[in-house]
Amino acid sequence: MKNSATRQLRAFTLVELLVVIAIIAILAAILLPVFSSAKARAQRTACLNNLKQINLGIRLYADENGDRLPDLGNLTYITYREVIKGYAGLSAPSSPNDRIFTCPADTFYVTITNLTVVVPYGRHMQSYFDYSSYAFNGGNLYTNYGSIILPEMPGIAGQTTSSIKNPARTLLAQEATSLLPWSWHRPESSSPGDYPSFNDAMNVVSYVDGHVEYTKIFWDSTQADPTEEFACCYDPPAGYDYQWSGN
Repeated sequence: MKNSATRQLRAFTLVELLVVIAIIAILAAILLPVFSSAKARAQRTACLNNLKQINLGIRLYADENGDRLPDLGNLTYITYREVIKGYAGLSAPSSPNDRIFTCPADTFYVTITNLTVVVPYGRHMQSYFDYSSYAFNGGNLYTNYGSIILPEMPGIAGQTTSSIKNPARTLLAQEATSLLPWSWHRPESSSPGDYPSFNDAMNVVSYVDGHVEYTKIFWDSTQADPTEEFACCYDPPAGYDYQWSGN
């Protein structure tokens, strides 16, 4: 009888069990946003560090090439990686395992040929983008969008760094999401079938003077002309901390 009574005293009642479950659920609800926020900050920090190293690699390339930035034709914004990766400590063929070119938040991307299509795979996993989450500010050499001939766009490919008038405002390399723009860090629309671009998308970017930051990117959603639908087609209005052009 004594052992039976002891077991009965030690057992949880159904009410007590439900209370414990409720407390665990409340704690989880409180802590989950904290953990998510910490993870997001860690991802942004990784991107800031990546772009700092990529930025340095581009500037070292320029130092050894008459102060001139990469000039590799229409896709310089992608292919720049091939000529600067050695300055970033890489010598093997490009790979999705190259962390310096991988944003940890890069888990989906938008196709260039159809801006309404969201692919549920990282951009850095795609050979077309040379396995990189980051793009060089070379839109001035991007002459055609499929069969559409593009007007002159801002950008600094082929320019000398000394000719850039506002190095603290002019972008050098940035998360590729800023070109449209949308965001890996704070996506507002990333479901298949949705148009993912939106004004003030938050992106990690680097500047000609070497500093990096997490900033909002301007996008004019009223543009009906497909040659003007990218954020990188024009400099932003006053109130933004960057510009695409070197003027």
